[in-house]
Amino acid sequence: MHDACQKFMTLIKEEKFYDAHEALEEVWFPRRKSKDTDVLVLKGFINASVALELKRLGRDANALKVWQNYLKYRPLIKECNENIFYEIEDFLDSCYDKYLS
Repeated sequence: MHDACQKFMTLIKEEKFYDAHEALEEVWFPRRKSKDTDVLVLKGFINASVALELKRLGRDANALKVWQNYLKYRPLIKECNENIFYEIEDFLDSCYDKYLS
């Protein structure tokens, strides 16, 4: 999972938002029916990358709506044992400031 998360951040830095979504979906999809907090957090991160892609496409209202889905899952980060999730959270905060605010 750590490698996929690193790849996710790298792709977002390169503004390859759709590809970032795909990088995490490879890990999330096989476990998508699980209610484990790490799976739900991944779902939130995927939503964040979708929001950034929607913004890139000029669909601002939809981007903000999808970003809200990410925010719904964000509090679960504290319940996970994945330190990289905190790094992604901080990184996505900066992405929000750069692209969506």
